[in-house]
Amino acid sequence: MTLALDLRHGAPRLDFHAELPTGRITALLGPSGSGKTSILRAIAGLIRLEGADIRLGTDVWNDDRTHRPTRERSIGLVPQQYGLFPHMSALRNVETALGNLPPAQRSERAHAAIELAHVAGLEARYPHELSGGQKQRVALARAIARQPAVLLLDEPFSAVDRSTRKRLYVELRRLHGQLQNTIVLVTHDLDEAAQLAHHLCLIRHGRLLQSGPTGDVLTRPRSEESARLLDIPNVFDGRVERLSDGNCLLHWGPHALRVPCPDAPDGARIRWAVLPSNVLLARPDKPWESHLENPVPAQVLEVIELGGEAVVRVKVFGLDDCMLQLRLPMRAIRRYHVAPGHAITICLRSADIVPLLDSGD
Repeated sequence: MTLALDLRHGAPRLDFHAELPTGRITALLGPSGSGKTSILRAIAGLIRLEGADIRLGTDVWNDDRTHRPTRERSIGLVPQQYGLFPHMSALRNVETALGNLPPAQRSERAHAAIELAHVAGLEARYPHELSGGQKQRVALARAIARQPAVLLLDEPFSAVDRSTRKRLYVELRRLHGQLQNTIVLVTHDLDEAAQLAHHLCLIRHGRLLQSGPTGDVLTRPRSEESARLLDIPNVFDGRVERLSDGNCLLHWGPHALRVPCPDAPDGARIRWAVLPSNVLLARPDKPWESHLENPVPAQVLEVIELGGEAVVRVKVFGLDDCMLQLRLPMRAIRRYHVAPGHAITICLRSADIVPLLDSGD
């Protein structure tokens, strides 16, 4: 059952249309104020929009004639800061989600959810007696207690430390593997989305920039807006030349790069991107080997070590104002003596060069 969304509103601004795959974890990724939480609250039925069509399969939650209340939607919600009642024990907090059941069944279902969320033994504790990670698990137990078809998570890991967050990532993936429900995760953390989500939606100013399998979106941004949101620094201008043999060149200053033909006419200027991790370093003793794709000479400006790898900023030959960034393992930095002021040759594989649409297309 696909979760289909068509949301329109003036303030907060929303013009969002998407279909979220069933049984998968979808991350809504965007900067603060982009409308992510408003989308989540609309799915939950907590806000009314000027125009909304929300359907889970054939089940209509919202349209021009219908606005199902939250209690009638098959959802579980983990809000920011957990939303636990301070005067209730962990068990009672979970039981508050089960008002639809007879009293005799509530405790049994709540205990089962607590067991699933790995907080068994803490049922009698109050929120002030729990750690941040334990509070998050109790909030998650409450959200899954009603066995919802859709689980909504609003930046659920933002209030815990990094090590706890990593453990909770594992717990969420384990729980999803057991329940196989649809999860919608709101986050502004790119690494979090990359680690947790099967499907990714990039959001800016209340509209969908791009969506698809997470790996595809992360490596193939469709527009310059998407590339910037994904923190891809290498975005440049080029001119398309269509060759008689059906291939294409992308003219980048004095360099002619062989690329898959973009959806642009001959002579058109386009924006294009390449991920730092996809920029290759040629061996200094054989910089122009015949098998290398699109070799380009450059000069190293800066090497910044980050653990086992380094961020390297270079100036491309013939493009004095053009700074390109690549990421290399430290063993390559040491082996090939990559240092500021040194000349190197980089390689841009045609498959890794991503043409970009104009922003707003």
